Amino acid sequence: MEEMNRETAEAAVAQETAEDKTEAAAVEKAEVVSETDKEKETEEIGTKETMEDYSKELEASFRTIREGDIISGSVIDVNEEGVTLDLNYYASGVIKAEDMSKDPSFSIMADVHVGDVIEATVVKRDDGAGNIQLSRVEAADVLGWDKVQKYLEEKTVVNVKVAETVNKGVVAFLEGIRGFIPASHLSLSYVEDLNTFVGKELEVHVITVEKGKKKLVLSAREVLKEKEAEALNHRIAMVVPGTVMEGKVESIMPYGAFVDLGDGLSGLVHVSQISQKRIKTPSEVLNVGDTVKVKVLNTKDNKISLSMKAVAETAEATDAVDEKTAAKYSSRESIGTSLGDLLKGIKL
Repeated sequence: MEEMNRETAEAAVAQETAEDKTEAAAVEKAEVVSETDKEKETEEIGTKETMEDYSKELEASFRTIREGDIISGSVIDVNEEGVTLDLNYYASGVIKAEDMSKDPSFSIMADVHVGDVIEATVVKRDDGAGNIQLSRVEAADVLGWDKVQKYLEEKTVVNVKVAETVNKGVVAFLEGIRGFIPASHLSLSYVEDLNTFVGKELEVHVITVEKGKKKLVLSAREVLKEKEAEALNHRIAMVVPGTVMEGKVESIMPYGAFVDLGDGLSGLVHVSQISQKRIKTPSEVLNVGDTVKVKVLNTKDNKISLSMKAVAETAEATDAVDEKTAAKYSSRESIGTSLGDLLKGIKL
């Protein structure tokens, strides 16, 4: 009996050992398969990258670049002498510092950065060192005019930096093109010293483009006028119809009087809204400089319509109510007095 039990136990141990060996073999096989898959995946990625690189090289080999072409590239190096571009071509592109911009305020080290995309004209297919020589200035003469024309048509607000002063204005460059800003278009007010604008950045509108004459005119005043109008319209929108305000007559016209309400606001009192009596012209009852009270009728189309007559009518209505109220209380007082007098005559 003991011998049978011992044989049974040995058989169980042998079975467990066999199962362990089978499981270990399965794990080892899985690890081998996993390593094989990783190697295969790595090979596939490497093959994919190689194919992409080959495709780019193949595309570059078929590409033809001619002198006069305008091409673009990413900046990969900047120094005082010039800029190097990656053209996605077997040769790099180089732009000399003097061919970057005509703007005297332009700084190649401050204004150009690695990663910038630049459009330039091919000047030479080989500069002697295996590079393609380019010119950004020449490209601006072609592409720049199309861009500024678009700015003009779309009334785009653009930023420029004033480079220098000239007779009756200043110069600023836009898209590589020399632009002129007349002194009268630098500010909403008179400009005493043009030199105070040199080096300043301005928001401008393009107001004249004549490519044939190489004429580009810009205006900062137009942008300032738009901003001022927006601010004024906002203040007008805050005025509540029905409000009674005080102001001064600033001008008189045949059809009405303009009243200065302060804070840059001005409103019109139409001739029909000046007086309760019929008048032919505002000057019959008003003079420039008169202080008047007006009621806001409406602010339609960002214009303030006022009425002096409405203020007078409101005042009359108020006076009538006050008189009626006073009469009412006066009557009560009179009645009370009469009763008192009567009571005084009664003897108890």
